[in-house]
Amino acid sequence: MNAIVAIITVIVAIILFTSIAYVKAPPNRAAIITGLLKEPRILRGKAGFKIPFFERVDWLEVGQMDISVETEEFIPTSDFINIQVDAIAQVSIDVENGMDIAMRNFLNKNMDEIKTSIAKTLQGNLREIIGTMELKNICQNKAEFSKQVKENAEEDIANLGISIISFNVQNIKDKENLISDLGIDNREKIRKSASIAKADSLKEVSINQAKADNESNTAEIESQTEIAKRENELAIKRAELKTEEDKAKARADATYDIESQRVRKDLEKATQEAEIAKREKEIELQAKEAEVTEKKLDAEIKKKADADRYAEEMKAEAELFKRKKEAEADLFEKEKEAEAIKKKGEAEADAIRMKGIAEAEAMDKKAEAMKKYGEAAILEMLIGVLPDIAKAVAEPISSISDVKIIGSGSQGVSDISGNVPIVMAQVMETVKEATGVDLQDIIHANTYDAKVNRKVEITGSVPIKEQLVGTADPKENADSK
Repeated sequence: MNAIVAIITVIVAIILFTSIAYVKAPPNRAAIITGLLKEPRILRGKAGFKIPFFERVDWLEVGQMDISVETEEFIPTSDFINIQVDAIAQVSIDVENGMDIAMRNFLNKNMDEIKTSIAKTLQGNLREIIGTMELKNICQNKAEFSKQVKENAEEDIANLGISIISFNVQNIKDKENLISDLGIDNREKIRKSASIAKADSLKEVSINQAKADNESNTAEIESQTEIAKRENELAIKRAELKTEEDKAKARADATYDIESQRVRKDLEKATQEAEIAKREKEIELQAKEAEVTEKKLDAEIKKKADADRYAEEMKAEAELFKRKKEAEADLFEKEKEAEAIKKKGEAEADAIRMKGIAEAEAMDKKAEAMKKYGEAAILEMLIGVLPDIAKAVAEPISSISDVKIIGSGSQGVSDISGNVPIVMAQVMETVKEATGVDLQDIIHANTYDAKVNRKVEITGSVPIKEQLVGTADPKENADSK
C-alpha cells in the first residue's frame, strides 16, 4: 500500500513539475530563460525546461511586423518643393545577429511600443533621403527612392536588433499640386502623339479598306463565275444522276414488286401456318385448362366435403358434450331439488306432528278446564259466541246501500234492525234442532227464576263438552286428527 502511495506521489510530482517547468516556444515567438546562468537561454520553435523558482521565462515576438511610416509634416526636396510621403515597411527581429540587442531594447514590451520605436527611426531616414532627391526623380523612380531609404535605415535599425525585410513608398503629395503640373507636358505630348497616330491609323485603314474592297470585288466576280460554272456542271451531273436514279428506281420498283409478291405469299403462308398452329395450341391449352379446372373442382369439392364433415363431427361432438353437461347439470339440480323437497317434507311433517301434539294437548287441557268449571265454562263460551252470531247476522244488513219503503204499516229502517234479535233466536232454534243443545235453556239456567221457581238443572256436561268441541272449531278438530 505504501509503495502504491509512493508511486502515485511521484507521478503527481512529475506532472506538476512538467506543467510548471516545461516551456514550448512557437516559431514566431522566442522564450528567453534567465536566472541561474550568465547568458540567457533562447527557445524558438522548440521546447525546453526551466528550473522553477530559480529561472524565469520572458517572451519576445520575432515574427514579421508591418510598420506604417509617414512624414508628419511636409519635407522639402533638394529642389525645395515640400512633399509628404507615406510608406510601409516589413521588419522583424534579427534572430541571427541582433537577438541580444533586441532583448535589451524590446523584452517585456508590447507590440505597439516596439512598432512605435521602429517607425520613428524609419521616419528620420525617410526625411534624410527626401532632402537629397529632386521631386521629379522621387516621382519617376519610387523604387530607387525606396531602395535608398532602406539602405540608409538599415544601419540605424540594426542598432535596435531589427532587420528590414522590405520598404515601399505608397503615396507622394505636395502643397502646390506641382506633381500634377509635371504631368501636363507629358500628357499633351502623349495626346498629340496619340492624335497623329490615330490619323495615320485611320488613313492606313481607309487605303487598306479600299484595296480590300477592290480585291474583294474581283474575288467575288471570279468566285461567282466559278460558282456558275460549278452549278452548270452540277446541273448536268444531277441530270445524269437523275436518269441513272430513275432507271435504278424502275428496276428497283419492279424488283420490289416481284419481291413483294413473293414475300406476301410467304407471309400469307406463314400466317396461315401460324394461325393453324395457334388454333392447335389454343385447343391444347383449352384441354389442359379443362383438365386443370376439373382437378381443381374435384380438389375443392373434396376439400369442402372434408371440411364440412369435420365441421359436422366437431359440431356433433360439441352438441353431445353440451347435452352431456346439461344432463349432468339437470340431474344434479334434480338431486338437489329432491333432497330439498325431502328435507322440506320432513320438516313440514315434523311441524305438523308437533302442531297436532300441541293442539291435542291444548284440547285436552281445554276439556279438563270445561269439565272442571262446568256451567261457568259453558256460559262463558256461549257469551263469547253471541257477539260473533250477532255480527254475522248484522253483516248482510250493513251491506245495504239503499232502502225503499213500500206500505204504510212499516216502521222503516227500524224494522230491518229489529230483525237482528229475531234472526238470532232463529239461529238458536236451528242449533237446538240440529244438535239437541238448547242455548236459551243454558242461558236461563243460571237465572233466579230458573234456580228458585222452575228448579232447572243442567246435566250431562260431557255431552255438552263433546258438542262444543265438535262444533266450536272444526278446523282445529281436523288438524288434530
